[in-house]
Amino acid sequence: MRKGLNMRSNFNRRGMIGFGLCVFVGASPLLQAGTPELVTQVPTTIDDFFIPGSQPGMLEHPIVSYTSCDSCHAGYDPIAAPHDSWINSMMGQTMRDPLFRASLTIANQDAAFSGDLCLRCHAPGGWLAGRSEPTDGSALIDIDFEGVNCNMCHRMVDPEFAPGVSPAEDEAILASIGILPVNPHTGSFIIDPLDRRRGPFDLENFNSHDWFQSPFFSESRMCATCHDVSNPAFERQPDGTYSALPLGQPPLSSNKYDQFPVERTYSEWLTSAFAQAPIEMNGRFGGNITAVSSCQDCHMPDTTGRGCNRNSRPIRDNLPTHQFVGGNTWVLDAIREQYPDEDTGLSEEGVATNRARTYNMLSAAADLEGTQTDDTLQVRVTNMSGHKLPTGYPEGRRMWINVQFFDDLDQLLTEHGHYDYTTATLTTSDTTVYEAKLGIDAQVSALTGIPEGESFHFALNSVWVKDNRIPPMGFTNAAAELTQTAPVDYSYADGQHWDDVLYEIPAGAHSARVALLYQTASREYIEFLRDENFTDSTGTDLYNLWLDTGMGEPYEMLSVNVPLDPPVNCPPDLTGEGDLNFLDVSAFLTAFGNQDPIADFNTDGNFNFLDVSAFLSEFAQGCP
Repeated sequence: MRKGLNMRSNFNRRGMIGFGLCVFVGASPLLQAGTPELVTQVPTTIDDFFIPGSQPGMLEHPIVSYTSCDSCHAGYDPIAAPHDSWINSMMGQTMRDPLFRASLTIANQDAAFSGDLCLRCHAPGGWLAGRSEPTDGSALIDIDFEGVNCNMCHRMVDPEFAPGVSPAEDEAILASIGILPVNPHTGSFIIDPLDRRRGPFDLENFNSHDWFQSPFFSESRMCATCHDVSNPAFERQPDGTYSALPLGQPPLSSNKYDQFPVERTYSEWLTSAFAQAPIEMNGRFGGNITAVSSCQDCHMPDTTGRGCNRNSRPIRDNLPTHQFVGGNTWVLDAIREQYPDEDTGLSEEGVATNRARTYNMLSAAADLEGTQTDDTLQVRVTNMSGHKLPTGYPEGRRMWINVQFFDDLDQLLTEHGHYDYTTATLTTSDTTVYEAKLGIDAQVSALTGIPEGESFHFALNSVWVKDNRIPPMGFTNAAAELTQTAPVDYSYADGQHWDDVLYEIPAGAHSARVALLYQTASREYIEFLRDENFTDSTGTDLYNLWLDTGMGEPYEMLSVNVPLDPPVNCPPDLTGEGDLNFLDVSAFLTAFGNQDPIADFNTDGNFNFLDVSAFLSEFAQGCP
């Protein structure tokens, strides 16, 4: 119970020493690797990152290893067996993730103890056991590297008690929690202090371990626990900006919408049409359910099978698989490079299966169209997922349009959104890149020495610089404003879950190939994590793993080939309406009188009766 008891005394003693003065009260100057400037570490405390819910030391029975579940839940069915899919997913490897470890180091460098926020979700068992300090994860033990394991999830308690629906025992558990989360976010989990496991089904006559049926496990609110992330050190102001709280003070509000938004995947879903009712997707995301609504419907698609290896247990058609597939295309390969399979439980076959599922998920998340209008190619990307596209961790994650124009001999004429696979460099200036970019404001810049503007400094970011990611079905600007999910430096109309981008068709183009590509992490972000790390080797380790596993190459989600008609050449159609009439004559006479070059029909540089004659001759012939 290190948190929640002595926080107010800290505030009374230090409440007048704000974040804005922290540089004068013990902030540590640190030489940032690769730069001559001194960068100041903000001397935040563990209390600055307090999140409600179960706290370290509250569990009478600690989180136990997944190996205690294997005897019944592994090895009997490659799809239905919960362990077999989970262990080969990022959920089973959250603490071994080298991208996470490198970013954790930067967070702790930038703001003392900020890594506590990260460890809540990446090593929840260790966090609950009090092993998250130091907040670099150095006190964690082997079991903590199981990430988000079976026992952790299946002991979660719904923070909203519903009499007659929630397990009766949950009422007392909730009453024992000092501060209940207003809404789930940032690891605000509540865990049964005893090893009593929960799930969505009535197990009937099952006595292998204590269990309760809980509808919470079928609801997206459960996923919100770690898939809406806030930085509680920044508080939302009436004008919509975010200001740092005084040091040593827990957040004034536990409502995530009062704190700085880092990720809002759940909130994106909450304001989508999927949250209102199931939407028929005709099996787009796999599984036995074709009309989907919740996070689980798509990321844990139902299959037919048994939840354990006992033949006495029923075969269910609505058995959730534990695939937990998202948008991570290469990190599992990096983990296999860094750790032996006997330590991680990963396998070549299992990772390959996960990768194939990830690719299928990404391809199913969008529709892609290309349409010609005269000398313009319109590309439409439609979001078919239940949240923004892309979503999740914003640092370096992006999706973009690639367009290639070819002549009648299939020779490349020009390209937009070129990606150089040898250098992992994307040309961004001539296409649309869908991404979120966060940044440093003037206050934080003055305190730390980090330049104001776009930044990968996760723990210090306090502004959103860009967010043009495509919203989901049912998007409204009003709801997005309320849930901190509004576009930034871009706009979408209410109901718009697509984006249209126009490309000029070059002369001689006979066809176009349009592709939509996605990348888990950009080269720029990987190099940032390497170059800005002056604490340990995690940044260099990540960079080398990135090199060894293909430099995180992008995945082509979709592509379409578009035949192109040559532009219609009709010079006398001066109004561009596609037909000839008195308006074109009037336009010509006006242009002729103004000596506008468009009226020089014989292109001799003069304006005389020869131009009038040429215009009338072509006008009489009509347009092709």
